[in-house]
Amino acid sequence: MTERKPPGMSFQSWIDRQIDQARENGAFEGLSAAGKPLPDLDRDETSYDWALKWARREDLDVTGMLPPGLALRRERDRMPDVVPALPSEAGVRALAEDYNDRVRSFWRRPQEGPPVVPGLADADALVRLWRATRPPAALPAPIVAPEPRRRRLGWFRRHDRGR
Repeated sequence: MTERKPPGMSFQSWIDRQIDQARENGAFEGLSAAGKPLPDLDRDETSYDWALKWARREDLDVTGMLPPGLALRRERDRMPDVVPALPSEAGVRALAEDYNDRVRSFWRRPQEGPPVVPGLADADALVRLWRATRPPAALPAPIVAPEPRRRRLGWFRRHDRGR
């Protein structure tokens, strides 16, 4: 941790002194970007652009950074990937109804950002997809009638006893 600025010393000289000490200690040697220009230095970049680029570079989910309309549309586009993992048809319908309620609420509010109109989710189509991804129902085992027992002829038994 750096030391506090001594009273009476200007920030410029205090910072220059810290840089000189780091240079003497070798803190700037062997850096991976040494001698290379800074990327995109000439481009005007907003804080939103920087945050989006950082999130993509770090492989983070950027859904939270999207405007509300785009976030809803993205959620609707990802529903077919989520539906097969749901346990029941009622769960699929609840997911679609929850999404549709949030879209209707979005339509009632004044729009911020780009004019995006997220559509409603088709619950029936999602249920058909869910049914199509279900494993086929196991067929009941065929009922096999037991083989009739063969009757033993009585004379074998009597014949063996006599000897």
